[in-house]
Amino acid sequence: MRAIDLIVIHCSSTRESYALTEQALEASHRLIGFDGTGYHFYVRRDGRVLATRPVSKVGAHARGYNAHSIGICYEGGLDRYGNPKDTRTEWQRHSLSVLVGKLLQEYPGTCVVGHRDLSPDLNGNGEVEPMEWTKQCPCFDVGKEF
Repeated sequence: MRAIDLIVIHCSSTRESYALTEQALEASHRLIGFDGTGYHFYVRRDGRVLATRPVSKVGAHARGYNAHSIGICYEGGLDRYGNPKDTRTEWQRHSLSVLVGKLLQEYPGTCVVGHRDLSPDLNGNGEVEPMEWTKQCPCFDVGKEF
């Protein structure tokens, strides 16, 4: 088993009015050259948690961090106009909380971050600030929830 010290939360960057099935997610990842879905888990709007990649297999979700991380993606992340927004349903919030809790039990000492938190610290002040985010994903402050 590979060493895990990071859990990275993502959004699928799809509009809140659009359903992105796990098959469509996988197809979109294959189109960009991945060997399947890059995330280990996918949380649908109804709260279903789908295992989309074995945790034992290195992910394809956060360049530079994949070797030692687990990627979790929730369906959504954009409002109906395509702007970043926390679109998580109550079911998604609950399922994410339970899933992350279980993973933290299995991998004690693991940090939980949002994909945006892995952006480079451009001004070198030791903090990745909103102006430095390379993307908004996952459209909520992971540090405040986990």
